[in-house]
Amino acid sequence: MRLGELLLETEVTVRALAKATGYSKSTVHKDLTERLPNVDAALSEDVAKILAYHKSVRHLRGGEATRIKWKKELEKTEEV
Repeated sequence: MRLGELLLETEVTVRALAKATGYSKSTVHKDLTERLPNVDAALSEDVAKILAYHKSVRHLRGGEATRIKWKKELEKTEEV
């Protein structure tokens, strides 16, 4: 339940939540998606909405990360 409450408070990604708590990403995801509904259905619904949002924007985050990577690569080659 604490992982679900932390996710609601911070609205961070599963990876960030795992890093902050010291659990693996797989454990955090399994706790939030499979175990939490059995313990607290209302909290689980709120958590599911946040997870769905993160899933819907992940392609944007990945694209931005790639853009930044290539920009740094270009800057390195221009310095030489």
